[in-house]
Amino acid sequence: MKQRIITALVALIFFIPVLLLGGYWIDVMACLLACCAISEIFIMKKQILISINFLISLLATLTLTLPDKFFNFLPVFLGKIQLFCILNMLLLTITVLSKNKTSFDDVGTYVLGSIYVGAGFHYLAAIRNINDGYGLAILGFALIVVWASDIGAYVFGRKYGKRKLWPVISPNKTCEGSIGGIICAIVCTTIYVLIVPTGRNQLLLIGLSIVLSVVGQIGDLVESAIKRFYGVKDSGKILPGHGGILDRFDSLLFVLPVVAYIGIM
Repeated sequence: MKQRIITALVALIFFIPVLLLGGYWIDVMACLLACCAISEIFIMKKQILISINFLISLLATLTLTLPDKFFNFLPVFLGKIQLFCILNMLLLTITVLSKNKTSFDDVGTYVLGSIYVGAGFHYLAAIRNINDGYGLAILGFALIVVWASDIGAYVFGRKYGKRKLWPVISPNKTCEGSIGGIICAIVCTTIYVLIVPTGRNQLLLIGLSIVLSVVGQIGDLVESAIKRFYGVKDSGKILPGHGGILDRFDSLLFVLPVVAYIGIM
């Protein structure tokens, strides 16, 4: 427990100032987190990092993570999506050149992993850097929903949990804990939007907290399913006592794109 607390405090010392600064600072942090996350997928899959497969997957991940303005130097016909597709075609070509030592299934993991990681961390920076000046408040809203859901699910699950939510994937999660997470998210979001100006409809955000709480819990279960498939306890060891980057950002990787897609950016 002591190790977990120390790690959390050290992480917050670096994380919070970057959130407050925004701009290129959070762009860089998002890219660093994305690099760690895609490497964790390779390590869980027992794939070596010093390889052409990892290099191309890393470039594909960063292509999605980096802000759109970074690609303004490219010709008009070549945007970030086109560049991402070219990198995927290179991965598919490797299946032929390697005589299927790199299989189609491997490439599917690399491509899906780069989308999963790249899109999530892209919106971590994109939401913070919203042009209307409310980016920090909207990102804070997303963080409050995720953190409140996690705490509520843990507390309610420990006290009232009886029925398993998804025992094959995550034996410790309960239906009661899931409902408690949603309730906690609603309460904390209501307090947050009443105190912090977001430039958005307050009732909309409170209602949205229910959806995002559910989405965040699904993201948590997805990462649990990935770890169980690969037979590992944690996605990585970069955060002593907390596991890897994917362990800490699994819910946000689902929540942040949804926040962006529904148009409150």
